[in-house]
Amino acid sequence: MARAKTTGLHVGEAVPGVAKVDPIIVADGVRRTFGGVTAVDVEHVEIPRGAITALIGPNGAGKTTLFNLLTGFDQPDQGTWSFEGKSLSGVPAYKVARRGLVRTFQLTKALGLLTVMENMKLGAQNQRGEKFWAGMIPALWRSQDAEIEDRAMVLLQKFKLDAKADDFAASLSGGQRKLLEMARSLMTDPTLVMLDEPMAGVNPALTQSLLDKILDLKDEGMTVLFVEHDMHMVRHIADWVIVMAEGRIVAEGDPATVMKDPAVIDAYLGAHQDLDLGVVTGRIDVIEADPTTDAAASAAASATVLVDEGVAEEEQEDRT
Repeated sequence: MARAKTTGLHVGEAVPGVAKVDPIIVADGVRRTFGGVTAVDVEHVEIPRGAITALIGPNGAGKTTLFNLLTGFDQPDQGTWSFEGKSLSGVPAYKVARRGLVRTFQLTKALGLLTVMENMKLGAQNQRGEKFWAGMIPALWRSQDAEIEDRAMVLLQKFKLDAKADDFAASLSGGQRKLLEMARSLMTDPTLVMLDEPMAGVNPALTQSLLDKILDLKDEGMTVLFVEHDMHMVRHIADWVIVMAEGRIVAEGDPATVMKDPAVIDAYLGAHQDLDLGVVTGRIDVIEADPTTDAAASAAASATVLVDEGVAEEEQEDRT
């Protein structure tokens, strides 16, 4: 069943750095370089609260680096950013998570030699059994541990992983590990969930399940920010799209408008053509172009090759 998209997210024209009605993250002058390469150079960006925002762009655009900076896994050369109106500059990753901002990774971080349930319980905060002296007295933490386990099982049932609760995480498929990582992040009761390429390497059979789970996060009052290359997914679930290229924000807006933005087409295809980044069965398909024009035909071939290569890589990951 289709779900209504969030509207009225921004103030004024939808240009890079546009102000949002109710931003949950605000970043100013965030810059990160590696040697002579500028990975991120964001003048200003705001993430709208209560919406699903997609962060898209070609490989090497700086999307994951920006994720790392906002969540404390890396520190910028300069710049400031805030979450819920409080600065996160210099705050380590574990404290960022405690404040309600959690993330998943493109390469899942499940602990393979722990069971699925044990992985889930690791996500719970303020566990009495983690304290040195209290940990020696089971009576002080046993009841809380039972509550945590009950809560974890509810989430595992929701993500259809309850039958795997006692299995080692290493035995899960790539898609199941993505589901586990998302479920474990919810053990912290987050306000904002950041997903780094949630569809990468996922078997197509689990794609719809993941999409539904992301939409559920919004329905439950959470804000979602995700990195993705799958334009079908972006159009299907995103309320707002932010486009990065060469470390900068080059476009913002609703999915339909952004896909037709010349700056977005330039970022993906290298040079502007009279094209629209349409979607057909999850692939970037070039439409509204003159097939007799060599430049248009070349751009169409480039887009198809880029996407087909990405699909081939994901299929190879599934087989391995």
